[in-house]
Amino acid sequence: MTRGRGSARARRDSLTPETPTGQEQPMRFAIKTRPEHTPWARILDVWQAADEISLFESAWNWDHFYPLTGDVTGPNLEAWTMLAALGQATRRIRLGCQVTGMIYRHPAVLANMAATVDHISSGRLILGIGAAWNEMECNAYGFPLPPLKERFDRFDEGIEVLTQLLSSRVSNYSGKYFTLTDAYCEPKPVQRPYPPITIGGNGPKRTLRAVARWAAEWNASVQDTARFAELKEILRGHCADLGRDFSSITCSCLLRWDGGSHDALLTTLAEWRDAGADLAVIGLPTHAKPESLSALADALRSLA
Repeated sequence: MTRGRGSARARRDSLTPETPTGQEQPMRFAIKTRPEHTPWARILDVWQAADEISLFESAWNWDHFYPLTGDVTGPNLEAWTMLAALGQATRRIRLGCQVTGMIYRHPAVLANMAATVDHISSGRLILGIGAAWNEMECNAYGFPLPPLKERFDRFDEGIEVLTQLLSSRVSNYSGKYFTLTDAYCEPKPVQRPYPPITIGGNGPKRTLRAVARWAAEWNASVQDTARFAELKEILRGHCADLGRDFSSITCSCLLRWDGGSHDALLTTLAEWRDAGADLAVIGLPTHAKPESLSALADALRSLA
């Protein structure tokens, strides 16, 4: 297959059924564990506990090599090797990385990784991707971190490479940054044409345009509900320009919970729901224990 924009029409929209006009959609929930300063056994226990609670539809980690809080020289588990193990250790919950930095792995390698994890998890992978931003990690490891325009040009090409390899028997691609020549990615993922894509980021021009073109979910990292609502309307405009059904995209927010008051968390969640967030990803504290999830889920059900 040669490079072409027509392939963008193949998307995973089935996770976001349209809500009839005038009917309020309940808020949906997921969890996110931070692999910094946390032993593997604790993360495994938390994910397996979440797997038993139907309210949590998905579970996420992050794609960083250093901790983002506390001692940056401390431990931080790698994202995709974790996903493979967690896909084997769970049975129901969907899983993904929020979000994979495109610059850290060649998209052809990432495509093979994604297909493998989709098989390991029996078709539960969500393919979270973003343009990446962490200058400290890039400097430490010698990863190039191009200026924003080039970074997003690479990101756009990378998504085309990913989706071609995951959906086409043989892929050929000739771009400015990536080339495929009679390339294969076998076996294909369980989910066809490829696992649903979540794109993370807040850029109104490039990021949200990519969401409208490719993604089943947009994950925002803004802290302000008013800005979230503004960006959601910009995304709606990109969808109109591209002929995409805006209602087929889940708009999600990430909210960190300190493990304390459920009432305070519910108040904040209600504000995000009113701003138009379909899905709230609850970022768990590093000290979260698996037994805390049942009480958390019981509290969240009032908004579900």
